[in-house]
Amino acid sequence: MTAPERIEDYPVRISEKVRYSDTDRQGHVNNVLFAFFFEAGRVDVLFMRGSSPPDHCAYVLARSTIDFLDELHWPGDVEIGTRIEKLGGSSISIRQVLFQGGRCAATSDSVMVQVDRPSRKACPLSDEARTILGQMAAPAAA
Repeated sequence: MTAPERIEDYPVRISEKVRYSDTDRQGHVNNVLFAFFFEAGRVDVLFMRGSSPPDHCAYVLARSTIDFLDELHWPGDVEIGTRIEKLGGSSISIRQVLFQGGRCAATSDSVMVQVDRPSRKACPLSDEARTILGQMAAPAAA
């Protein structure tokens, strides 16, 4: 059995406000918004923390899965935890969690690929990007 998720295992954490308009007819946050919250966490890691791609490159989402574990509710905030799981030649594997009120509501695994804008082909991550992203990696196993 897998150990339960802990927000403390995610070195990058941001908070997003749940809006009334995020709710659906059942009174909980619509599942589509989970993807929005995960995107906010990825953007924070990839653009706001100094790891933006070079001007001729862009990050593209190559794969993303979401496991829905619990509901999210309005009013309140959602805490988004993000960590780097693996760095490839041009790819970044990211693990994320959504927490509200101490409960893990969802997990996500994504792969971002840095591509050259003109050719649309994979572009290697720079040493600087590897250093910055490496600081947001999963904690070492004890």
